[in-house]
Amino acid sequence: MRAIKRMWSYLRVLGSANRNRTDLMGWLVRRPFVLLATMFYETALLFSNRLDPKLKELAELKTAGLVNCEFCLDIGSALAKSSGVTEQQIVDLPKYMTSDAYSDLEKLVIGFAEAMTATPAVDLEGLRTDLLAHMTRGQLAELAATVAWENQRARLNQALGVRPTGMADGMACAIPERA
Repeated sequence: MRAIKRMWSYLRVLGSANRNRTDLMGWLVRRPFVLLATMFYETALLFSNRLDPKLKELAELKTAGLVNCEFCLDIGSALAKSSGVTEQQIVDLPKYMTSDAYSDLEKLVIGFAEAMTATPAVDLEGLRTDLLAHMTRGQLAELAATVAWENQRARLNQALGVRPTGMADGMACAIPERA
């Protein structure tokens, strides 16, 4: 049921795109195997349901902000709302450690995304241990795959100049961060 709700959210958000709808597809259609692989991995993550979608969205937004992918922040902010992320959490993402908008687990998840996105990835052992006190190994694997994929997605979008589409217009949108 969770996968169906997430799929519906994705379709609704993608349908709300006002502009630049074909930027990424315009690039990837030139490389059909890359397009298919991208669609396969996106679908696999969509149907991975061991981890609360709210935690995945927070991790993705933090990663997108660190990479400064405006498209990812646009779509991610809209999807985050459908997963239960509050507007205050979106606004406070750059200062998550000192914000009261997040639970301890949410702060750990965001910190994990931050550590994975750093080059080189830093301080993961302690975060892994702390996260395993709150989630299963399968959930942690899903979180790590989500953050790694968002890094790939955000960097690909940046490299190809994929622009925001207005999916988060009229709602709080994560502010780009400087790495």
